[in-house]
Amino acid sequence: MHLFSRRTTPEISVDDLDQLLRDGSVRVLDVREDWEFRRGRVPGAISAPLGLLPQRAADLPRDKPYAVICESGSRSLSATSLLLSQGFEGAASVRGGTSAWARTNRPLERD
Repeated sequence: MHLFSRRTTPEISVDDLDQLLRDGSVRVLDVREDWEFRRGRVPGAISAPLGLLPQRAADLPRDKPYAVICESGSRSLSATSLLLSQGFEGAASVRGGTSAWARTNRPLERD
């Protein structure tokens, strides 16, 4: 039997995200589609739909780590892996996504 090392994508909880936002130590990158982003997002989030992220990543500020969020946490795992592969240190996916954020009665910005 062979043992394989498995690299996992870093994840944080919505509680962790809330604290990091209060500390001002993270940026939120929302990788949902534009219509989802407009419907409700973590306050201050930057929109970069997953399909466009490879082209937009070079233009993202690198002054803080990114908490990457989507609706449930699946797309954000892919996006976080992409950012880490492009040298974005400290990027982490938000477990449960915007749905988990909203379920905890945290504020959402809407258009």
